Amino acid sequence: MLVTLKEILEIAEERKIAVGSFNTPNLESLMAVIGGAKELGVPVIIQFAQCHEPWIPLSVIGPIMVEHAKRAEVPVCVHLDHGETLEYLQQALDMGFTGIMYDGSVLPYEENRENTKAATAMAAKTGAGVEAELGSMGKRESGAGDGTGAEDETKIYTDSALAKRFVEETGIDALACSFGTTHGIYLTKPKLDFDVVRNVRKLTDEIPVVMHGGSGVSREDFREAVRAGVRKVNYFTYMDKGGGSAAAEYIQTVKAGEPVFFSSVIQEAEKAMKENVKEAMKTFAMMD
Repeated sequence: MLVTLKEILEIAEERKIAVGSFNTPNLESLMAVIGGAKELGVPVIIQFAQCHEPWIPLSVIGPIMVEHAKRAEVPVCVHLDHGETLEYLQQALDMGFTGIMYDGSVLPYEENRENTKAATAMAAKTGAGVEAELGSMGKRESGAGDGTGAEDETKIYTDSALAKRFVEETGIDALACSFGTTHGIYLTKPKLDFDVVRNVRKLTDEIPVVMHGGSGVSREDFREAVRAGVRKVNYFTYMDKGGGSAAAEYIQTVKAGEPVFFSSVIQEAEKAMKENVKEAMKTFAMMD
């Protein structure tokens, strides 16, 4: 069942849970995520990040995502993650995406605000919801770092007073906040400041807060984030890693001289991704 970003976040707010938001840049990850959500009976967000365009074009995977969401037996929002240009956001809206994220977090406040306002006006024409970001999680969305394990100095924690102003001036439906997480695989233990989430919620009439860079965060820290007011958690790296590890393990089981079939490899990867996302979904939904 295809629903909007606002509708799915209302479900999360009512239940006091977070909805898992999973990047699905291939059919196998898409089927793993929707299949896992169906088995658990939880709402889910499937999303595509603009930086994944070299892997598969949005024009190819986007319509497939929308069609799978329509056929799903649970509420599914189809969301554009980290849209970098208004033109790319419009491309997603035109193909039926029900949520978009404009990421102007590296821009000066005024430019981020104006572009986000434009994105909100665009989305209003189709009924789609809008997420934006204030602060910086550091690194690129792909998770690339310098490999040293040092603290990322490009992180900028979200200022709650500025968040209040930003939300009021843009009319967004969800705000991605920086409170200590980092995109990609953690090289050092994250230091999370949940008061950032609580203060943003308090000053913005409890806007749904989005957590980026969640892969590798402990189960208890995830749940503390949900209790603080996080209602959407982006998750991809460890799901993708789980699929890759399963594929590698399967290849190792093939006897020397026997053929390795790609269809068998991706089946193993899909099964592993499905189990990985189910555990994440249970954590975000506060399920035992």
